[in-house]
Amino acid sequence: MKDNRSTRFVAVVVLTQKVTSMRSTVVRTLSRAAVLVILAISTLGTAAWAGELAGITLPDTLKAGAKTLKLNGLGLRKKAMFKVYVGGLYLESPSKDAGAILASDRAKTIRLHFLRDLTKAQLVEAFQEGFEANAKDKATQKAAFDKMLALVPDVKEGSTLTFAYVPGKGTTLSAGSRELGVFEGKGFADAVFSIWLGPKPPSEDLKKGMLG
Repeated sequence: MKDNRSTRFVAVVVLTQKVTSMRSTVVRTLSRAAVLVILAISTLGTAAWAGELAGITLPDTLKAGAKTLKLNGLGLRKKAMFKVYVGGLYLESPSKDAGAILASDRAKTIRLHFLRDLTKAQLVEAFQEGFEANAKDKATQKAAFDKMLALVPDVKEGSTLTFAYVPGKGTTLSAGSRELGVFEGKGFADAVFSIWLGPKPPSEDLKKGMLG
């Protein structure tokens, strides 16, 4: 009888050790899974902060002269059922007030990342419509605006156009990393940026997105 009791006792001890070991393994596995989930959430949060929309990621900062501008917001330009471009607005400090952004004499940039090929004629027509609908001082700025439009190229899917205003320098139009021209004056910058931030933007959703 004593031998049977000893055997049962040993069996219980071994079983208890196995259960404890299994519990430890489960705890370690769950802990590792929790860490992976936290890392995944962290990665997603970083990607969203960098500015991702319609499968396109815009940088969270851009240089404008000596200033480093931060992404204020981004929106999607659609025409009919077609996605045309993702537009990002970069400012020295965040703002949801389109009027204040236009009025301030501070560095600002708008970057357009195209989701389809567009011809120069299509872009010029769209920019002209925006200018006519929103610019306050059309008569004064039209000659310079027409000169800028003459520099606008055809664009391919994945390419970018950037409009960057720096006080004292003016508004620079760039295609990718290539500078196309610089146009002096805050009044000109107001006319250009009002295309997207004025009372009649290409779409309200695009404007709201850029304003964050």
